[in-house]
Amino acid sequence: MLPPKDPDHRLKARGADTRPDGRFEAHRRVREADGWDIPEEQRLLRTEVVTERPRSIITRNSSPDISFDRSINPYRGCEHGCIYCYARPSHAYLGLSPGLDFETRITAKPDAAQLLEKELARPSYRVAPIALGTNTDPYQPVEAKLAIMPGILRVLRDWNHPVTLVTRGQTVLRDLDLWAELAARDQAAVGVSITTLDPALARAMEPRAPTPATRLRMIRDLSKAGVPVRVMVAPVIPVLTEPEIEAILGAAREAGASTASMIALRLPHEVAPLFRDWLQRHRPDMAAHVMNRVQAMRGGKDYDARFGARFKGEGIEAQLAQQRFRLARKRLGYREAGPPLDSSRFGPPPRAGDQMSLF
Repeated sequence: MLPPKDPDHRLKARGADTRPDGRFEAHRRVREADGWDIPEEQRLLRTEVVTERPRSIITRNSSPDISFDRSINPYRGCEHGCIYCYARPSHAYLGLSPGLDFETRITAKPDAAQLLEKELARPSYRVAPIALGTNTDPYQPVEAKLAIMPGILRVLRDWNHPVTLVTRGQTVLRDLDLWAELAARDQAAVGVSITTLDPALARAMEPRAPTPATRLRMIRDLSKAGVPVRVMVAPVIPVLTEPEIEAILGAAREAGASTASMIALRLPHEVAPLFRDWLQRHRPDMAAHVMNRVQAMRGGKDYDARFGARFKGEGIEAQLAQQRFRLARKRLGYREAGPPLDSSRFGPPPRAGDQMSLF
């Protein structure tokens, strides 16, 4: 059971409705009436942004499920507030709630570009594509004000370093010239995630993310600028968005996407009760059906974290969804994979006074 909604807060365009404690907390906080029948004054719950000064910015991983071994996340938490976000449990490591705290208490890393340049300059560094947007959207709303991403992209451009991005934030178009410059060197690729084409459903599930129409425009503008774009049909939610697989692929292909991928709904740790709560609030008539189908793809559980299964699920329903996706991708003319990114020109940018090479 999730805690009751905080009566002191008025929520506007938020995915979660509560602030459950993280799994590492030693105590659980429960609100109880004190017997005084005095109405509390409500206040709008606004986003808070704090600054973090980390010692490094590149995160390493060795997961066999993903194609990259390093990533950069200029923020912790994400104001988009997508209720199904698999990254919500990471806020528990900060002593914060994966619920409302994840989307209202954001940590920014303004020194990301300077830290990146220092790490790239180390003699021990070995180049490979860096993934942006793996645990938070680097183009979430606060980026329009803080503008951390242009500095990161300039460093990567100057060092001829390949980079990939996953986003649904339209602020990416502000940096279109930088992405186009990197793509012209075969050093950039962008993934845009589209969960549904239904604007009302998107507004409920992803309250502060751009509309589906805006995301299709992002694909169109990026592809016109020469940036390879992958549409990510993710997450695929049984009953709710799964019927739209072919429609999303068709709309994205028309907009200019050249490759496509699909990921099944993931509900790790605190995400499962948050998602169940959202279903009861927004889709009570189909809540049981959705969760029954989810569990049919996860061995009878809300989630299966095993490598090889967590992105796809298993069982006949998961296989059918994957087959539909593959057939539609082939019919629409998507490439199996994007062009390889070029790492061969990586190196420090020339500085004033440097001795130029003769060869």
